[in-house]
Amino acid sequence: MTSRRTFLLSGLAALAGSAALANAPAVSLRPVARKVSSLAAGSDGLQALLARAKLPGHAVCAVADAKTGRLLESSGGAEALPPASVAKALTALYALDVLGADHRFETRVLATGGVAGGVVKGDLILAGGGDPVLNTDHLALLAKALKTAGVREVRGRFLVWDGALPEVRSIDPDQPDHVGYSPAVSGIALNFNRVHFEWKRASGGGWAITMDARTEKYRPEVATARMKIAARAVPVYTYAEKGGVDHWTVAGKALGKGGARWLPVRNPGAYAGDVFRTLARANGITLEKPEQARSLPQAQLLAQHHSPPMDVMLKAMLKYSNNLMAEMIGMSASAARAGRPASLKASAAEMSRWAAEAYGMSGTRLVDHSGLGGDSRMTPGDLTGALVAAYRSGQLKPLLKSFPMRDANGRPVKGHPIRVAAKTGTLNFVSGLGGFMTAADGTELAFAIFTADEKTRGRLTRAQRERPPGARSWNRRAKQLQQQLIERWGAVYGS
Repeated sequence: MTSRRTFLLSGLAALAGSAALANAPAVSLRPVARKVSSLAAGSDGLQALLARAKLPGHAVCAVADAKTGRLLESSGGAEALPPASVAKALTALYALDVLGADHRFETRVLATGGVAGGVVKGDLILAGGGDPVLNTDHLALLAKALKTAGVREVRGRFLVWDGALPEVRSIDPDQPDHVGYSPAVSGIALNFNRVHFEWKRASGGGWAITMDARTEKYRPEVATARMKIAARAVPVYTYAEKGGVDHWTVAGKALGKGGARWLPVRNPGAYAGDVFRTLARANGITLEKPEQARSLPQAQLLAQHHSPPMDVMLKAMLKYSNNLMAEMIGMSASAARAGRPASLKASAAEMSRWAAEAYGMSGTRLVDHSGLGGDSRMTPGDLTGALVAAYRSGQLKPLLKSFPMRDANGRPVKGHPIRVAAKTGTLNFVSGLGGFMTAADGTELAFAIFTADEKTRGRLTRAQRERPPGARSWNRRAKQLQQQLIERWGAVYGS
C-alpha cells in the first residue's frame, strides 16, 4: 500500500508519456490460415487448449497481427464478458482522444467580493477540477500560497465546489462498504478519496485510534470520518452516514495487536474542505466549517494547483489499476465530449458510443470506466480491433505495464523469449488480459482474453465480495490459461 501511495502521490512526474490517437483498423479483421507448430493445428488446436484448461464458466479470446490488423484466430470473439480492469485500457484511449496527452486538471482557490488589505470580504471557495491525484501535500501548498499572497482573514463562508463531475456514492454499490477501491467520486478528490484508519494498543489495555488524511509530510486528523470500536467479532466493519459524516464501527476482536487500513470516503467535498481548513489554520487563516457550493460563481483566483499531464497519469492508472483515477478521468472526458454526464453509468454509455464510433466496438457496453462493475461487457474481438488501431498510433503500448511470463508454478521466467505489455483485470471469478505480445522472431500481436464464471459470481452475497471461497484458486487457473494462450500464439505465429 505504501509503495502505491508513494508512487501515485509523489512520483507521477517521473513517468514517460505517449502520442496521439489513431483511427480504427483500415484492414478488416479476418482469420488467417497459417502453418502451426506441433502444439496444435488451426482452430481445433485452440479449442483443444481451452478444453484442457477445464476452467468453470466461459473463456473467449482473439489474437491479431498488430501491424496488419489480420485476425489470426479467435474463440468466442463476439461473445461479451465482463472485462474487469482491462476496461481501463479503453478508458486511457478515450482520455487521450478527447482530452489529449497534455491535459492537466486544475484545483483552484477563489474569492468572491474581492480582497483588500489581506481580507477576503466575501466567500473563499476551494474549487475542484476533477484532479484524481490531488493529495494533502497539494492542499498544503495551496494554503501556503494564500498566506504568501497576503491573505490573513476571510469574512464570508468557506465553500467547496465539487460539481465539475456528478456525485457517485460508491463506484460499485455491490462492493462491501469498507473496501478502499470503491470510494465515492465527485469533482474533487483527496488522497484517492480514502481516509487512513490506524489503531494501536494504549496504556490500560484500550485502543488509541486515529482517522487522518496522511501523506509522507502531513497527518491532519479529520472530522468527516469517525471510528468506534465495538465489542463484537463480526462483522468487522459497519458504516452509516449521519449529518454528512462517515460513521464507522470496527469489531474489537478483529484488531489484533495493532494496524492500519485505508477506508473509503463517501463525502469527498466535505473531506477535502475539512483538511484544507486545518491546513489554512496552520498558516494563520481561520475558515468557517466548509459548506457545499451549489454552483461556481464568478470569483477572483487566489491560488491554483495543476495535476501532472494526462499521459503521465494514465501510465500510473494502468500500472496500479486505480479505480478512482479511471472514473474521474473517464467522466472528465465524457464532460468534454458531450457535456457533464448525469451519472457514472451515463458517462460509461458515452464512452461506449465513442468506442463504437472510433473502433467499431459494437459489442461493448460499459457501466463504468474502471471495470469494477460486474455488469460491463466487452468482446475480445472488439478489444483486439481497438488495440490494433492503438498500436498503429504508438500511443497505448508505452503506457502498459510489462506482463511477466511465468512457469507452471507461477514464478516469473527471466529472459523469456516472449515479451508482453498488457492490462490485467480481476474480479471475483472474472479474469481478463488484453494488450500486446512480441514473439521470439519479433512478430507483434494484439490480443484479448476474457474468462468468467458468472453463475458462481452471481451467487455471492455482498459480504462475500472481498474474499469469496474458491475465487483465488479459480483466478490462478484463469491466469494459467492466459499464459498457455500466449505461449501458443508465440509458437504458432511468431517462430
